[in-house]
Amino acid sequence: MIKGRLRVPGDKSISHRAVMFGSIAKGTTYIKGFLTGADCISTVSIFKKMGINIELNDTSVKVYGNGLYGLKKPKEILDCGNSGTTTRLVSGILSAQEFTSVLTGDNSIQKRPMSRIITPLSMMGANITSNNGFAPLTITGSKLHGIEYKSPVASAQVKSAILLAGLYAQSPTTVTEPAKSRDHTELMLKKFGASLTSSKNSVTVNPCNELFASDIAVPSDISSAAFFMAAAILVPGSELVLENVGINPTRDGIIRILKKMGANIEIINHTDAFEPVAGISVSYSKLHSTTVEGDIIPTLIDELPILAAIACLAEGTTVIKDAGELKVKESNRIHVMCNELSKLGVDVVETEDGMEITGTNKLCGNVTIATHDDHRIAMTFAVLNLVSDGEIRLDNKNCVEISYPEFFNDLNKVNV
Repeated sequence: MIKGRLRVPGDKSISHRAVMFGSIAKGTTYIKGFLTGADCISTVSIFKKMGINIELNDTSVKVYGNGLYGLKKPKEILDCGNSGTTTRLVSGILSAQEFTSVLTGDNSIQKRPMSRIITPLSMMGANITSNNGFAPLTITGSKLHGIEYKSPVASAQVKSAILLAGLYAQSPTTVTEPAKSRDHTELMLKKFGASLTSSKNSVTVNPCNELFASDIAVPSDISSAAFFMAAAILVPGSELVLENVGINPTRDGIIRILKKMGANIEIINHTDAFEPVAGISVSYSKLHSTTVEGDIIPTLIDELPILAAIACLAEGTTVIKDAGELKVKESNRIHVMCNELSKLGVDVVETEDGMEITGTNKLCGNVTIATHDDHRIAMTFAVLNLVSDGEIRLDNKNCVEISYPEFFNDLNKVNV
């Protein structure tokens, strides 16, 4: 059974942005609840290489900002590791600096599409060369002008790269998306003193003379909490409270879909800071299938692997569509989930932009899962291991360190 109370680590998206924005602000930014996963450490490392003094003490961070134009030319290539957020958002900032820099990352990053940011940033006057639309990226800072950009994808990384470049532009910059992606950048930039206006799927940033340091309390990451929500829902007799979870409406799609499927989930102790935060009480539930599509997809894009896993044990056939973005994550998560779920005897059909999963009463075990070094794939199958008929082994369990270094310890802690 999954029992007790748990506070999962800080939100990855917010942790990244707090370091980035603190670095280009005037003054000292104090961050509490910082995620010490490998991705966020990559962001810290990159800004240190550009002359920013950052003190990291477990989950407390001090960022001594140098202002919008205070970054220094790095003496070496900037390695983003496995972090797409670092690569894409920092590209927006570097496009306006007074030096040339090179951004790269691991093998996964070098396969992830960068044209989606190169195109709009180049429209703004940025000077970026790439390896046929992939990292490494060579960025020579230049004078930027504002644009009105209709993004073909609902992507917070694309939107944020453009908005960050827009801080340095000579006129306002507007980004319009097909559906609203997570809005952590907009909320935090306002907190640091930027001038932004938002409508339903559009946001405009005005040119900025300076950002100013701000204290950031990072809530627990709903993407990490989702794995424990799944465990409590799937394991009979379970009751779990997840504390201090960020429930930003652009991120809470997993809660809405699970409730629609019949999950016993209750939001408790709701508070509104600059990001809404609450406790999540969840218990064992018998679920039925649903269709996941349309505007809700950007609000749960990172939770779709664990949602697909949950659907394996729901009654009926769950359909996930409009999720083509899963193909360009750390792995092609549509293809990987379909391949690996089929090893467990699940009836799953891969489609062009998603999958169809027919629920079953039994998951076969005694298999080894190919994680493709993808942290969310590894954590998903670790949860399914709790309810399978035999052991589900992972070919690389260490990849969870990208977002949740203590994942297995925390899973053992609540698995009583």
